[in-house]
Amino acid sequence: MKQKKTMTSKLAVAGILTACAVVGSLVSFPLFGSKCAPVQHFVNVLCAVLLGPELGVCSAFVASLIRNLTGLGTLLAFPGSMIGALLCALIYKYSKKILPTLAGEIIGTGILGGLCSYPIAILFMNADAASIGYFVYVVPFLISTVVGSIIAGILIFSLKKGGVLIKMQAMLGTVSKTKSQ
Repeated sequence: MKQKKTMTSKLAVAGILTACAVVGSLVSFPLFGSKCAPVQHFVNVLCAVLLGPELGVCSAFVASLIRNLTGLGTLLAFPGSMIGALLCALIYKYSKKILPTLAGEIIGTGILGGLCSYPIAILFMNADAASIGYFVYVVPFLISTVVGSIIAGILIFSLKKGGVLIKMQAMLGTVSKTKSQ
């Protein structure tokens, strides 16, 4: 029963964070053909620290899907958000350190997601391969993810300093109760 309650809590938090990512995409700025939405990267880091890789990637996917269905995003939202969510969540899962987690989001979204966006733009968005360089999406993705990661880092370090982070993680079953005391 406790495990079911924990999963319900995790799903509720994932839903709230996904909604924040979608609504937060209204705060975006166009840059080189992509919409930079730093709130998605903020959410990716929070999901990594609170929910883990599986729900983090699911949250990124659902947020990208809703953003595309509502016209708030482009197909490039998928590789950027999902790769960043996966890498930063895996880093947090195995290291439990905030700074490497933030770096994972930046590398996952900014570099790997940016590079994976090139073939998507060519195949599905009718971009001309000769008109765009392979690294064209790296810079805008990096700008967006650095901003979102800094905001997430400030919040997470504040929650950690106040002892709230460990309590939230214990409530969600991310850390054991003995570790939270």
